[in-house]
Amino acid sequence: MAGKEQGKEKEKQLTTAAGIPVDDNQTSLTAGERGPTLLQDHHLLEKLAHFNRERIPERVVHAKAAGAFGTFTVTHDITKYTKAAVFSEVGRQTEVLARISTVAGEKGSADTVRDVRGFALKFYTEEGNWDMVGNNTPTFFIRDAIKFPDFIHTQKRDPQTNYKDDMPQWDFWSQVPEALHQVTILFSDRGIPAGIPYMNGYGSHTYSFINAASERFWVKFHFKTEQGIKNMMQDEADRLAGSDPDYHTRQLFELIEKGEHPKWTLHVQIMPEVEAETYRWNPFDLTKVWPHADYPLIEVGVLELNRNPANYFADVEQAAFSPANVPPGISFSPCKMLQARLFAYADAHRYRLGVNFERLPVNAPKAATASNYQRDGHMRFDDNGGASPNYEPNSVEGPKANPAYKEPPLRISGDADRYEQKRGVDDDYVQPGNLYRLLPADEQERLIGNIVGSLKNVSKDLQGKMVEHFRRADADYGDRIAKGLGLS
Repeated sequence: MAGKEQGKEKEKQLTTAAGIPVDDNQTSLTAGERGPTLLQDHHLLEKLAHFNRERIPERVVHAKAAGAFGTFTVTHDITKYTKAAVFSEVGRQTEVLARISTVAGEKGSADTVRDVRGFALKFYTEEGNWDMVGNNTPTFFIRDAIKFPDFIHTQKRDPQTNYKDDMPQWDFWSQVPEALHQVTILFSDRGIPAGIPYMNGYGSHTYSFINAASERFWVKFHFKTEQGIKNMMQDEADRLAGSDPDYHTRQLFELIEKGEHPKWTLHVQIMPEVEAETYRWNPFDLTKVWPHADYPLIEVGVLELNRNPANYFADVEQAAFSPANVPPGISFSPCKMLQARLFAYADAHRYRLGVNFERLPVNAPKAATASNYQRDGHMRFDDNGGASPNYEPNSVEGPKANPAYKEPPLRISGDADRYEQKRGVDDDYVQPGNLYRLLPADEQERLIGNIVGSLKNVSKDLQGKMVEHFRRADADYGDRIAKGLGLS
């Protein structure tokens, strides 16, 4: 009894956002028992006004996602390639936030659709945040960001009917043969993972490492699942889309709750800077991979997801990732898609969350303290820099740039123009053909069936165009799709 009385004394007091105690949270203030509601019921108005604003704009892409926290542990020394503190010694651990998403669907869409998955990681390093913003595929549909808005429009709802239509994507792909590699991956078994723990993650783009001697290396990031690749067949995915549209989200949350923490092993591929000039593929072309025979995988460490978010909105929905966030020792490349994403991601967050999005707890650096001259703006919820100067140079001990972090110069040559980012006429067909021939017979059969199932919904003209692309990658590939579509 005494315990119950003591518990009552510790009950939390309900207050307004301003900390004012609330006397009644169940009945509105009215003029008489049956009279109209009074405008002075500020608690009612605050509840309604806040409720109306609970949904921030959803992401244009990657709207539906699961998220979790974890750790990254270095297991192998790669300091000869990079001076980044996150890799500085074997055994070093870094806290990580992961957000894994579908790409095309809205926030309420099903997890088990055939789609690329975003694989975004935020490493809270001692030198600031490193955002590794990639996908579960090593390639993408396009290599130049000027095509990106148009491509994404083909994945969204028709502007007149407001429903999804297969025609726009195939119309686009039929005129952009560089997409063929990613299309083959998308319609293969890997297009529908059995769950987040059962797929790989990739940086996808080429990035750069810089070591203590200011040498530059080109690098690809590969997060290989330790649970093994497992995929879902189309009929099962369709069933779950109706019966449990949050299947992947639920699966990840429940595994972590049970202590079955999924893990990925990070590997890198390393290319010396000078070799990019003569390599047989353009190493910055996002539609291509570097064959492992040319640049073998080098093991680096282990990513483990072991803690669920305490609040999804605060920890996952408000999480803001940008490939522009790299600590010293990790940097960029001339990849056209990456160069555009360096701007586009942060700009999207300024639109969704406000100009001070990096100061939200989930986005703020942990070991390092942000120190700069940014002031004011919507939702500035700290001391706004107090009385410190908001300009530089100054003579009052404000923060200064450190030339020790300067990157080595990147050699650039040529004329300013608009260039196709490939090295040979048939560049876009070789790797998808190689991938098709690598697939076991049963996976080839399902790949053909998945493509035919979508292509049958478009015009014969588009079908014919796509069949010719597939034939250029591999004659058998194209012929089997033609047969499935009933084309001669």
